[in-house]
Amino acid sequence: MPDDEISIVLADDHAVVRSGLCLLLDHERDLHVVAEAGTTDDALRLTKAHRPKILVLDLNMPGSVDSSLDILPALATDAQDTRIVILTMQEDPQFARGALAAGANAYVLKEAADAELVEAVRRAAAGEVYLNPRLGARLAATPPEPAGPPDGLTDREVEILRLIALGHTNAEIGAQLYLSVRTVESHRAHIQQKLRRSARAELVRYALDHGLLTEE
Repeated sequence: MPDDEISIVLADDHAVVRSGLCLLLDHERDLHVVAEAGTTDDALRLTKAHRPKILVLDLNMPGSVDSSLDILPALATDAQDTRIVILTMQEDPQFARGALAAGANAYVLKEAADAELVEAVRRAAAGEVYLNPRLGARLAATPPEPAGPPDGLTDREVEILRLIALGHTNAEIGAQLYLSVRTVESHRAHIQQKLRRSARAELVRYALDHGLLTEE
């Protein structure tokens, strides 16, 4: 496969939809669908096997997990170079916010796929974030819903993430929480995996966006 070609695994539970999307994507010289999946389990398996640059993932698919987003932590470990483009009929800004927070790189509405999917795939492959413009405007105007620990983080992981964002070292966090440095490092690795963020600046931004640095 040429270096400039963008390999894609396409995951949608409707064969007719996959067929149309394959025609749309393969029509582009630099895009190539290497595999198709009809369940979240197949999406995970085929993405691990092919390591594509892009996984186009329907937000609502059958499988052994409750949500398509639940496979993202595993992909962050086993296919960490694959970018995720969510394709969905769900227009609720909170779903878009949740998908991007979980590690998706693009959020495309199915009704706009003909016009936007190719651009979203290319932007995601380039390391950029793409969001349907109309939905992006609604997202900017909609405050996040208050919630408990976000994105599957445990209370302990939220506590450690907050201290990381405040600039504490692993040793300092361990001393404050009466944990060994190794235990803190293990928690930190789990946090990075769940959030698909590794740099401290990214963790700080996440903590700010989710109100984790505000005083109780």
